[in-house]
Amino acid sequence: MVSDTRFNCLPTMIGSLPHTDPVKACQVVTRFLKELPAWPQLPKRGFLEDINAQYSEGFPGVVLQDRRITVARAPGIQQLLEKLYTAFLANDASNYPTGREYASGLHNMMASSGKLPAIKGQIVGPITWGLSVADDTGQAIIYDDILGDAVPKFLRLKAIWQEKMLTRISKNTVIFLDEPYMAAFGAATFTLSRQKVIALINEVLQGIKGIKGIHCCANTDWSVLLATETNIISFDTYNYAGSLALYPAEMRAFFKRGGVIAWGVVPNTVAALNKESVSSLRDRLEEAMSPFTRQGIPFQQLIEQGLLTPSCGLAGLTEETAERVLELLADLSSNIRAKYT
Repeated sequence: MVSDTRFNCLPTMIGSLPHTDPVKACQVVTRFLKELPAWPQLPKRGFLEDINAQYSEGFPGVVLQDRRITVARAPGIQQLLEKLYTAFLANDASNYPTGREYASGLHNMMASSGKLPAIKGQIVGPITWGLSVADDTGQAIIYDDILGDAVPKFLRLKAIWQEKMLTRISKNTVIFLDEPYMAAFGAATFTLSRQKVIALINEVLQGIKGIKGIHCCANTDWSVLLATETNIISFDTYNYAGSLALYPAEMRAFFKRGGVIAWGVVPNTVAALNKESVSSLRDRLEEAMSPFTRQGIPFQQLIEQGLLTPSCGLAGLTEETAERVLELLADLSSNIRAKYT
């Protein structure tokens, strides 16, 4: 597995596209993201490809109905939980796949791409999934002692299965945990402690052998995610450029251990996109990096230990506009790399 995190601002994406044809979606990805493509999540194909439903397949007692995900404590759930724990202890993910109907982009990428220099995958994180799925009383399962403990073990098996699949087309793998619900950390309704959040995320990350990342699409307490075992922090640089720089000590330690920032500097809204160019986005990126250089992190290190991405997923755009985002992203990366590497 790859361990070198000097990406030199290669472009990649968060995951989702608005396309409904997985063949076309994979062609778009590999056209623009030649060195680090990500298999495309296609939620417009149906609810099964929604970020939370996509990784629900196989969880004990899970029920998908009316675009909701619940866990029913029906007879037999205890045996299913025991099976899950046995697989977790054996590190055996063979019975916890993500099927084609849940991830058509993943399966098409596997079938059509051939060998790739590197490949990025993604999976929902335990905080987001555990807070999105309710038990039969309406409570988020993350707060249940038994079901909550099963969540990171289940998602770890899902990550192991996906990474094993991706190694068939590249020995260099990157797997992101998507944690949009971390934007609520610290709110009155979010009662998980800092220590609990770190432990839940690490339990999933520890199953990933290659490079691992975390994406949060809004602001959060970044010191929490920086304290996990992640190699990459992915954030919306376009809208929250100064948020990471508020944690200078944690950031210096993160970079010292080879950590990477995925700079989400290309916007994913039409209004913002229409105002930007390669030149303006390069200026915005350099401005976002400047607080770190003032804190003693060399600019060249920021370039070397950097990735470039859209600010978040692209599923809310038209196909044409999403492709514009990826083209602008690829051109920006080429510009930055020609200038600084």
